Amino acid sequence: MAAQFGRRLRRGATTTAVAAAAVAALSASQAPAAPHPDSATGDQAAAGATPSGDSAATGNSPYHTDLPPLNTPNKPGASVNLPVTGSAEAGIPASVLAAYKQAEREIAGTDAACRLPWQLLAAIGKVESGQARGGKVDANGTTFSPILGPALNGQGFALIKDTDGGAYDGDSTHDRAVGPMQFIPSTWATWGQDANGDGRKDPNNIHDAALAAGRYLCAGTRDLSIATDLDRAVLSYNHSTEYLRTVRSWFDYYNRGTHEVPDGTGVLPVDTGGSTTSPSTSPTPTPPAATTPPATSPPATPPATTPPPATTPPKPTPPPTTPPPTTPAPGQVFGSLENAGTGPLTATAGEAFTQRVKARARNTLGAPLARISVTFALVGDTDARFTGGKKTVTLATGADGTVSAPALTAGEKTGTFKVTAVAGTTKPRTVTYTASVTARVADTVARTGDKALTAAPGAEFTDRVEVRTTYKGTGVADTAVTATMITDAETPAENDKGPYFKDADGEPIRTLDLTTGADGLLTLPKIYADETAGTYTLRLTTASGATLTIELKVEAPAA
Repeated sequence: MAAQFGRRLRRGATTTAVAAAAVAALSASQAPAAPHPDSATGDQAAAGATPSGDSAATGNSPYHTDLPPLNTPNKPGASVNLPVTGSAEAGIPASVLAAYKQAEREIAGTDAACRLPWQLLAAIGKVESGQARGGKVDANGTTFSPILGPALNGQGFALIKDTDGGAYDGDSTHDRAVGPMQFIPSTWATWGQDANGDGRKDPNNIHDAALAAGRYLCAGTRDLSIATDLDRAVLSYNHSTEYLRTVRSWFDYYNRGTHEVPDGTGVLPVDTGGSTTSPSTSPTPTPPAATTPPATSPPATPPATTPPPATTPPKPTPPPTTPPPTTPAPGQVFGSLENAGTGPLTATAGEAFTQRVKARARNTLGAPLARISVTFALVGDTDARFTGGKKTVTLATGADGTVSAPALTAGEKTGTFKVTAVAGTTKPRTVTYTASVTARVADTVARTGDKALTAAPGAEFTDRVEVRTTYKGTGVADTAVTATMITDAETPAENDKGPYFKDADGEPIRTLDLTTGADGLLTLPKIYADETAGTYTLRLTTASGATLTIELKVEAPAA
């Protein structure tokens, strides 16, 4: 649980006296005594399935010990989908509640035997982070700032040395619990999920964290409808009997009813007794005892005057000093920017590039670094644009240190240009990518009409031939087309008789090189017939290999 909440927390491991106090508190709250093992060992996520340090998903980090209010959200057996009314404690922020229910549905489809109830996720989320700090998440479900527990340095907490180079928790010396469900990095590395489909496994995203928590609780062959299996699952999350009792109390509370509240308006925890922090109010000072006033009659002899004590002049107040800048841990310092596996950036004019530009930020230790702003920009003479018509866009890296630019679409200009990715302020790092746009190449040539083409011997064909070259249905201008009168479509060769064109001198010619105009349209020159009647073939071929054969008939008119 994050220390910066300013709320009172309890360590994962507790003494017998404190555990007894928790039992008394539970009794006062009318929460039923939960069945639990005699010790807090549990089965650690089904016989050793838990990969995290200190045998717990959270590394036995601190957690909130608030208990539910005495009044329950609704009577037993009532609906668990109440309207936006009722106890404030029963309200769960909208995005957080949606994430819990989504995780329940997802796991019901892949591990139905586990029977995970979303109310168990809500209970753990309440105890671990106060439902993501009262639902302070963005539209994607990511917390506005990371939720971090204290350093697990063995001083009052478990000793878990750094396992992620500070990539998730910003600490390259010791691990810290991270996110709304407070996973330590080593556990997240195994159980992390991408529940919202953004290509990242982010422990600070409530959707990813809730699904990961659900899969962790369902490890092995657990059936969470069985009390002992549920207890073992919770104990594998935090190895503490009191933790189990606290989660159980909230689980029972949410099972009796809850409702949705807007994000950011959830109730933050205010823990009851047993806190390790100082009380929030100072004791009221005791007023001095009353004294008897002296007699009013003057004394027989005037009292001797006592000179006032010598006073020491006040020392001048030194001017305020600016504290020295804090040096961030190496795991939080931006070190380098690299290509994150971007493939060749090529596209045909007017089409989208098949690849997206990707970059990865690393810290000075070489580990992936999250939340680094990367600016992607198009450089050079190009009319290509990112989604939304932008030439420049700035995005932040995810938990794995990577970030992808929006989809890139080519314009009509062909040739090469550059895409740059820049990160860092004092010492910017730049990665440059080369992109190229090629011209459209016609894949089809076809007539614009279907009228039969005939002529009498020695006359000209009345109708002109018009064709159009296209690429995926779009006309392609400036396409080279060769028109040839051929002898046979199977073994084409230029014919020496039949229909023909005329050259500039009016002489017969049976092969012409032409070029399409706007929108790929081309009208062939007039075609003439010699004295030989018969059926002939005109073949059109584009430079890209598209072909078209047209039938020409030379026959005497009917009598």
